[in-house]
Order: sequence, then C-alpha cells, then structure tokens
Amino acid sequence: MAVAFAAVATTTRSILMRDVDSRVSGLLAQEAGEFANFEERGVDPGTGRPFTDPGRLLRVFLERQYADPDEELMGLVGRAGADPAKVVQDREIPVGLPLHRDAAARRAVFESADSTGTLRRAAGDIRWAKVAIARPGGEPEAAFVVAFHPGREQDRADEVFRILLAISGVALLMTTGIGWVVAGRILKPVRLVRTAAAQLTEQDLTRRIPVRGHDDIAALTETFNAMLDRLERAFAAQREFVDDAGHELRTPITIVRGHLELMGDDPAEREETVRLVTDELDRMSRIVEDLLLLAKTERPDFVTPEPVQLAELTADVFVKARTLGERHWELAEVADGEARLDPQRITQAMVQLAQNAVQHTVPGQSIRVGSRVVGGRIELYVADSGPGVQPQDAEVIFERFRRGTARRGTRGSGAGLGLSIVRAIAEGHRGGRVQLRETEGGGATFVLALDLVPEADRT
Repeated sequence: MAVAFAAVATTTRSILMRDVDSRVSGLLAQEAGEFANFEERGVDPGTGRPFTDPGRLLRVFLERQYADPDEELMGLVGRAGADPAKVVQDREIPVGLPLHRDAAARRAVFESADSTGTLRRAAGDIRWAKVAIARPGGEPEAAFVVAFHPGREQDRADEVFRILLAISGVALLMTTGIGWVVAGRILKPVRLVRTAAAQLTEQDLTRRIPVRGHDDIAALTETFNAMLDRLERAFAAQREFVDDAGHELRTPITIVRGHLELMGDDPAEREETVRLVTDELDRMSRIVEDLLLLAKTERPDFVTPEPVQLAELTADVFVKARTLGERHWELAEVADGEARLDPQRITQAMVQLAQNAVQHTVPGQSIRVGSRVVGGRIELYVADSGPGVQPQDAEVIFERFRRGTARRGTRGSGAGLGLSIVRAIAEGHRGGRVQLRETEGGGATFVLALDLVPEADRT
C-alpha cells in the first residue's frame, strides 16, 4: 500500500507538471502568434500606414496587451537587447527576478537563434518565446519577447504532491492499524489451532476448538477437530489393541511357565508337558500371525484388486472350505461376471468364515457357500445351520479378542481375531463390509458385501 500511495502521489505530480508545461507552451504560442499577426497586418494609428519603426510597433502592440500573472511581455531593440528604454511593459513578477531587470538573461534570449526555450537561472527558471523583427532600410534589429515564470505553478504542483503524501501517510497508518486489528481477529482461530496442537499429548487428546461462524477459518477449525477425533480414536484403538494383545498372550505364557515349573522327571509327565507347551506355543504363534496381519490392514497395499471371475473364485473357495471338517457342504449359488477385488484376501476371509462355521457346528450339519449379485453389489456368503449368534453378541463379535457370550456349539482355541480379520479384509475393498444375517431354519450367515464396480470406475 505504501508503494501504491507513493505511485499515486508521484503520478499526480507528474500529471500536474505536464499540465503546467502544456499550458505555458500554449500561452507562449498564443502570445507569439498574436504579435506575428499584428506585425503582418497592423498599421500605425498615427500615420495610417504599416509600421516602419520597430520601437513604434512594439510600443503600440504592448499598449494594447495585458500580461497574465507570472507573465512578461516586452520589446527589445538592439542586438544586445540591453536598452531598458525600449522595455515597454515593466511590471513586478511575484516569483523570481523579472527578465526585463536581468540584463544577462535579456541578452541571452535576444541573441538566441531559437524562437522558444527555457532559461535556467539561480533566480528562477523562465520559459520564453521570441518573434524577431527585421525591417529593411537599416533599422535596428528588434524582437518581441514573451516570458513566463513557471515557479509558482510548479510550487502548487509540489504542494499538491506533499499534501497527497501526507494524506497517503495518514491513510497508510489508519489502514495498517485497521489491518492489524482485522488480521488479529482473523488469525485468532489459527493461533488457537496452533496452541491446541502444542498442548496435545498422547495422554490428552480430548481438547477441541470451539467453532464460530461459517467462513474458511471455521472450516479449518472443524477439519482440525475432526482430525483430533480420528487421532483420539486411533490412540484409543491402539491402547485397546495393546491391552487385548497383552491379555491374550499372557494366558499361554502363564500356562507354559506353570507346566515347565511343575514338570517332573517322569517320562510320561514330561511328554505330556511338552505336548501342552507345544500346543500353547502354536496358539501364541497363531495369535502373533493374526496380529501382524491386522497391523498390515492399515497399509495401502494390504488389498491389491485385480479383475476376477466370480464363478471361478466361488468354486475355489468351496473346494478349499470343504476340507476343513466333515460337514454337509453345499455350493448354494454362483454369481456370474467379473469384478475387481483381491482374490487371495477374499479367499482368506471366506475360508476364515468357513472355519468359524465348522467350529460352531457338528458333523452332519450343513454349511452353504455361495455368491450372488444383488443391486449392483457382490455378496459372498457362508451360511451354517448351527445355533446362531445371540443378539447381544452381534455387535461385538467382529472386534478384536471378542467372542460371543454364549457358545454356538464346539468352540475352538481361537483368540477372537478371525472375524476382525474378515472385517478388515472387507473394509479394505472400497465400499466393502461384512454383515451377519440369520439363516432360514436356524444358524448364522456371514456375508462379504462388495461393490461390483469400484466407485472410481463408475461413469
């Protein structure tokens, strides 16, 4: 703004100076033209004939003229132009030393070969125009001179320039003050965001910034609060994950330590202890592998979609699932078409659901595997004829280390990570989720519902 104000003031002064120069040039040209016209056509009022005496011509013309302020009209006779008796108009000039009183300046103008020019003097510059008079017959040379002193006009332009600078300075101060206040109010929420971010710790993620208004700062505040919500949930989930993992791993470690401490020298007892310890170590190994798999679900390359034939994928899952236990396996239905999904992860999830169904059924009970397309979405499902899932368990069985409160038949030694892995695989696909539904005639149906075409590919 300071540069803009300075540019405005400087431009205004330049325009005013140019206007003064243009007006002075016009005035000089007008006065010189009037004298030239009078010289050509004028007659001596005393004789009624054209002028023959340059002094008489100058005197008669100047008697009929009235100079403007800061303007001098004069006639000079003689090559030196230094005869004051021939200066017809002798008036005071408000600014600087008059030309008709400055012999050196008069001589310079009179002897100049130019018809117009600017005379630089310590007493003040002069803009002048001259019309030379040359009469035949040996009359002395003479000239009509009009001089203008632009100092006062230039001083007015400089005064306007100084006034503009003063006004610009005041405006700049006022604008700076207003801008300081307004910027402070605008940036206050940003400072609050910075302060809140500085005060956040891993132990305290509950602080939020109040949202006021509907501008961009309010949107920034809402975004920051949403980020804090996600961080709080992530840290809570992390702490819960660590706590659950520690609790789940503590049990087999305690069992292993207890049996090793109580192990005697009897070979049969040692063999039984080794079997129990090996079994617990295997369970710990499965838990660690499942935990590593769940940790990978946060990586962007956890799921790698590719074009897959649904019929072929469903058949492969059925062939692998039927080896998990002696049940009445049925390939209920097969979807036709192609979809973009990760076949390995989907197979892993479906086999886990089949394993879960085997654990909660007994030999002879039926387990159905199938796929279908419903409303533009793919549904791959495993339905068993076991005791089903209690309503109070439906909301928790997909969480880590959570099992149903009621047994659905023969329970395995799982750590409660299988269904959480299934959910992670389903949600790893865009728009995917896992659902629990009741099976007609009793039992539970677990469904992987996925988009047939990813949203990014839809037109």
